[in-house]
Amino acid sequence: MNEMRKELIAPCGMNCRLCIRYQREKNKCSGCRNEIDIRYVTKGSTSCIIKNCTEIKKSKSGFCFECDKIPCKRLKQLDKRYKTKYHMSMIDNLINIKEQGSDKFIENEEIRWKCPNCGNVVSVHRETCLKCNEKIFDECENNK
Repeated sequence: MNEMRKELIAPCGMNCRLCIRYQREKNKCSGCRNEIDIRYVTKGSTSCIIKNCTEIKKSKSGFCFECDKIPCKRLKQLDKRYKTKYHMSMIDNLINIKEQGSDKFIENEEIRWKCPNCGNVVSVHRETCLKCNEKIFDECENNK
């Protein structure tokens, strides 16, 4: 099952369904919140500073938006990198999840990250669709 689901939204606001590590065939990751199937748990997801934050573990929602320190240094760094390189803001994602709920966030993500050519969910980490190779982002957009 490769659809967008609540359990694929990481504590930082990353939609793991859009991650190249989740979408790839070999050494597939099953998302930041999945610790059930050890075959698909990656070193990156188990050692993530944000995922392992004590404040996240205490929060009811499991998201950074409940923290008094939002945005922390690590979230700011991650957000800057993703805004610059990948057309996504973790902080904006968290605000949207907090204000509209995860169901509406996922609904919007399904529209935003859909390949206009084949309908496949595209990877935030690639400029082209992995299924049909349609160009999703141009180089000018990547340098914003």
